[in-house]
Amino acid sequence: MNKENLIKLSLISKDTQADCPFKEDYDCTVIRHTDNNKWYGLIFEMDGKLYVNLKCNPDLAAVLKDEYPAITSAWHMNKKHWIKVDVNNIDKEALLKLIQISYDLTASKKRVHKLK
Repeated sequence: MNKENLIKLSLISKDTQADCPFKEDYDCTVIRHTDNNKWYGLIFEMDGKLYVNLKCNPDLAAVLKDEYPAITSAWHMNKKHWIKVDVNNIDKEALLKLIQISYDLTASKKRVHKLK
């Protein structure tokens, strides 16, 4: 998979966007929600490999790191809540699930209105 395909795959909803906020420092693409601007993915290349950082529950992250050699602590982000995925060394189904988890964890919370 190349970077362009990963960006398309990561834009899982019409309320998401990709942008490159660090053009002068890093060649990476941020995948974010449009309503709250929260990131749920950071796509980048390092040492000739394509990676994506994704938000993840810390307990699940520990299990995933043990199960998948392609998943490690995130690069340049909070290592407790983010994982780094070697995109071309993990199956597409698992990658899609991880993107969805990250998307869900960073989505706007629905406001509950109580009737008086």
